[in-house]
Amino acid sequence: MKRILITGAAGFLGSHLCDRFNTEGFHVIGMDNLITGDLKNIQHLFHLENFEFHHHDITNFIHIAGDLDYILHFASPASPIDYLKIPIQTLKVGSLGTHNLLGLARAKNARILIASTSEVYGDPLVHPQTEEYYGNVNAIGPRGVYDEAKRFQESLTMAYHTFHGLETRIVRIFNTYGPRMRLNDGRVIPAFMGQALRGEDLTIFGDGNQTRSFCYIDDQVEGIYRLLFSDYHLPVNIGNPDEITINEFAQEILKLTETNNKIVYHPLPINDPLQRQPDITKAKDILGWEPKVGRTEGMQITYNYFKTLSPEELKKEEHKDFSNYIK
Repeated sequence: MKRILITGAAGFLGSHLCDRFNTEGFHVIGMDNLITGDLKNIQHLFHLENFEFHHHDITNFIHIAGDLDYILHFASPASPIDYLKIPIQTLKVGSLGTHNLLGLARAKNARILIASTSEVYGDPLVHPQTEEYYGNVNAIGPRGVYDEAKRFQESLTMAYHTFHGLETRIVRIFNTYGPRMRLNDGRVIPAFMGQALRGEDLTIFGDGNQTRSFCYIDDQVEGIYRLLFSDYHLPVNIGNPDEITINEFAQEILKLTETNNKIVYHPLPINDPLQRQPDITKAKDILGWEPKVGRTEGMQITYNYFKTLSPEELKKEEHKDFSNYIK
């Protein structure tokens, strides 16, 4: 049985990856420090013989006994609320954490896939965004802690590939959604869903003409799975190129939730990207991948999930005490 380590295992993406690799017959080792993850996302796996969980911060030394065939590095705060509140931990997990995992991969002779992000493109001057675009990022702006952590992560991964001959893969993830997203984490879909379900006005930052492209979780996981087992070591965009303005998306949410809430506007945050649309030519050509789940279908599934949350869970989130992680 092949063994795979998945960091960020209790998070949104990480938990779905644990499901997929468990289904594919792997022995899955999940790892998470639970700073933003939640054990409820993987509790259904705890009874399985081929799943184990390690409560560990990957910015510290990582020990895994026995053989290891693959590593998926998905540990990182990924929402604006989180990485603006814990900027140093965000930088550490992208640098020290990535360095520890690359060292582990080298020691175990394991293939490692690094989760990067469309945020490496910043507020793009090229549209749609191709993997060859270097980006437009403000390194010292409020979003820089996340953007530059991911950019450094890519550089370090490529250095290990080039200098040590390590088997590496890099996925650039565009906006992804589905069940297990954290409500009120600052991203547009859970923010709108939470507001609609609580009967609140929908909040748009800026004039609402900025665009996003939303990929359903099952499609994202399939793209990541194919990339891991491909022979391609350079970054690959995985996302849905179906672009929509935030104004249009807010109207879709109101229709989906059958609510008549108002839409209110607030100033656009500094360096917030105005356009997001992946060019997925490489994913199509190299991986034979493209998204299958349309936004109407995917959003209905996601809304059905949020409707199952208890009134307590639907309350505005009280964020965890991150003080122990800021050193």
